[in-house]
Amino acid sequence: MFEIFLSIVPIVFFYMVLWFGISIILKRNDVVDIAWGLGFVFVAFSVFYNNLSLINFLIFMMVFFWGTRLALHIFLRNTKKDEDYRYKKWREEWGKYFYVRSFFQVYMLQGFLMICISSGFILISSLSNFEPALWQIILGGALWLKGFFFEAVGDAQLTRFIKNPANAGKIMTGGLWKYTRHPNYFGEIAMWWGIWIFTIGTPIMWVALISPVTITFLLLKISGIPLLEKKYDGNVEFQEYKKRTSALFPLPPKV
Repeated sequence: MFEIFLSIVPIVFFYMVLWFGISIILKRNDVVDIAWGLGFVFVAFSVFYNNLSLINFLIFMMVFFWGTRLALHIFLRNTKKDEDYRYKKWREEWGKYFYVRSFFQVYMLQGFLMICISSGFILISSLSNFEPALWQIILGGALWLKGFFFEAVGDAQLTRFIKNPANAGKIMTGGLWKYTRHPNYFGEIAMWWGIWIFTIGTPIMWVALISPVTITFLLLKISGIPLLEKKYDGNVEFQEYKKRTSALFPLPPKV
């Protein structure tokens, strides 16, 4: 079951080393955010190539649409902008150890997380003659589509909001952002849980939980909501928005 990881790990390692080299040439570490989505596409294709089944093709297409959209969105967002503030801060804090720490704490760490989050569909590919039940395809597919909608539409709405000069310094509170402070994070979490549904009733079901649990924990507790909302400490408008709006799950705003 786990032998397939022996072929995936070196692929991810060399993929991240390549992007680390690109970051040195461009002198900006935020290229890793572009590499993130594309890396999953690369892994999903490798898995599908090793096991040409219908379920693996379906999963590859799911990951392909998610990963390429995300990478393109981040590429367009970062074009003609300085390096993302998070990486700028680390560049200053890490000083002469910047490249060493970047290699391990940014690129290798994200490579490790990529494998953890991909583990669900990697394990699915290890099952011989596996076909999920129709209800799993419908339920998992519906949850994935809902997640893709929230992430893609949420990102598009925020991009449009930011591009309007009249919104400078304001907080996005319309569209999907009226019902959740992070529709894109909700969408990403939902998509990975949707793929996990395919594993229900199989021998890998519990191990495959590593995938959705990892992305859920990261976005809820580590690199997602806490890191982003820390920027708005002391922002009165955001604090009011925070009081009436759900952090993750879309809910009607509190009156």
